Amino acid sequence: MKHMTRLFALAFLLPAGAASDPADSSDKQSSDPPAAIPAPLQTGIAEARPPLPVAGPEHPVGAEDLLEISVFEIPELNRTVRVSEKGTISLPLLGEMEVKGLTAMQLEGRLREALSRKYLQDPQVSVFVREFGSKKVSVIGAVGKPGVYQMLGPRTLLQVLSEAGGLEKEAGSQLFVIRALAGGATDAIPVRISDLLMNRGPELNLSISPGDVISVPIDRPVYVYVDGAVKTPGRLEELASRPISLLQAIAKAGGLTERANLKAIQILRRGSDGTQADLRVSLKRIRQGKDRDPVLEDGDVVVVPETFF
Repeated sequence: MKHMTRLFALAFLLPAGAASDPADSSDKQSSDPPAAIPAPLQTGIAEARPPLPVAGPEHPVGAEDLLEISVFEIPELNRTVRVSEKGTISLPLLGEMEVKGLTAMQLEGRLREALSRKYLQDPQVSVFVREFGSKKVSVIGAVGKPGVYQMLGPRTLLQVLSEAGGLEKEAGSQLFVIRALAGGATDAIPVRISDLLMNRGPELNLSISPGDVISVPIDRPVYVYVDGAVKTPGRLEELASRPISLLQAIAKAGGLTERANLKAIQILRRGSDGTQADLRVSLKRIRQGKDRDPVLEDGDVVVVPETFF
């Protein structure tokens, strides 16, 4: 009798037109969505993985999360609300409540306690997190689908890259996981892509945290010019992540001619101040292992002189 009296009183406290058939409340009960299977990582390496876990009741609520709140047999109190930047929600009868950091189960208990204190006897409250707006990770750069992705459960670096469409062929040799630190600072964690994909270290497959930014820099082209006593002089296009050495450049230019002077090869290199350096190397000593094979830089001009003797 006491319960029915309080239900009758709710009709005057709530806005007109809010009431509906209590039998409809059973249709509004939501079940957890099935885990999604991400697209395979575009790396040429087949990888079988189980479906990724979906966020469960142990995940804390955060700002911008979308909550679905239901009170059994009292549809007037059912609400779908988004958590504010302050970490609060506003509900009928209860007003503004702080929910940030609570799990769905903890929030259910908090709401049950608040309603039973003044309005209802033993209310049955359920909370479902429909969107985890606070748990997002950004992926930028040379991936198939750059963007912002929700983290509905634990994620590793490879899993997030897979969800982002995998790596593009323009990807450089390294990627960076940019993570916010206390005090507003950030940390950029470098990961060598070849080592990550070849599983050379399980620790490279980092656990991704909400708010992380995964940056996959696009590899830039590097141009080297080979002139003189080579069979096919001209411009060579390489990638910055895969620098080319002097021996490799000469080989790509078709190799040396019979009149090539192996002892006085020039590498013309322009500095940042615009001045040009003239580096002299001996290809003969490099081939004998007496000198190192120099790595060429963007814009280098290799001149192989001819011998006249």
